[in-house]
Amino acid sequence: MEAARRAEALGYDSVWAADRIIIPWEIKTPYPYSADQRFIVPPDRPFLEPLTCLAFLAGCTEKIMLGMSVLVLPYRHPLYWAKVATTIDHLSRGRLILGVGVGWMVEEFNALDAPFHERGAVSDEQLEIVQQLWGTNRSHFHGRYYRFEEVAFYPKPFQSPRIPIWVGGEGVRAQRRAASYGDAWFPYFVKITARELAARFDNVRRWAVEAGRDADQITLACCLPIELTRNPVPQEEGRLMGNAEQLIEALKAYQEIGVECLALQFMVPRWPERLEQIERFAQEVMPALRG
Repeated sequence: MEAARRAEALGYDSVWAADRIIIPWEIKTPYPYSADQRFIVPPDRPFLEPLTCLAFLAGCTEKIMLGMSVLVLPYRHPLYWAKVATTIDHLSRGRLILGVGVGWMVEEFNALDAPFHERGAVSDEQLEIVQQLWGTNRSHFHGRYYRFEEVAFYPKPFQSPRIPIWVGGEGVRAQRRAASYGDAWFPYFVKITARELAARFDNVRRWAVEAGRDADQITLACCLPIELTRNPVPQEEGRLMGNAEQLIEALKAYQEIGVECLALQFMVPRWPERLEQIERFAQEVMPALRG
């Protein structure tokens, strides 16, 4: 609550929750977002259920957007999570951003009895289902993984025409999923240049046209790790690390290619130091990006 209210007061547009239900004591699956491919959260660290947290924050804040980065679709039944997301959207008066993804950790899938190797196809069916639930009065579905006869789903989302769906994932399949179902492509990159990001977004736009959608209705967003230092540091292309002046220059490159939202993961591990970075970024970097 303190963190969200402080971010709102500092002028941030959104706060985000990540999805983790359990953390196995032994993880052999390579983590794609760290240099040594090891998951960054120890298994004995508290990790609250994210949708519950966002529902709580809906009542603790007034205007800041509440983002899910990202909901691992195969972990939950679509009729269930769609109801929870719609509820949060109403409780927040239309402030939910629903990031979605297919997941990566085999051990967590196994613990939840979720189909790891079919996670992409399962996720696509779920996104088809939620389009029906939010867009029609009588929804029914007969797919490979989910089947139900006509059901009512009310209320519809507070936001019109629906809660924005931001499709996470970096590869070709994620790009195609964003093109078919998403309101934004929302990848998480540790080391990629703004130019490379723009090139991949061109794929999303091209595939959206092939799917019969208006490519201009799909926006580009991304989540990036960031570290704000006191003094200048050597710059590494595709990595956000440096003092305020260096970060302003690096972030403007993302503005220039059309990124509309940057979700920042401040990498300082402890909260007091992380809060100091969040405050400094708001004071020293954000004015230059918005001016």
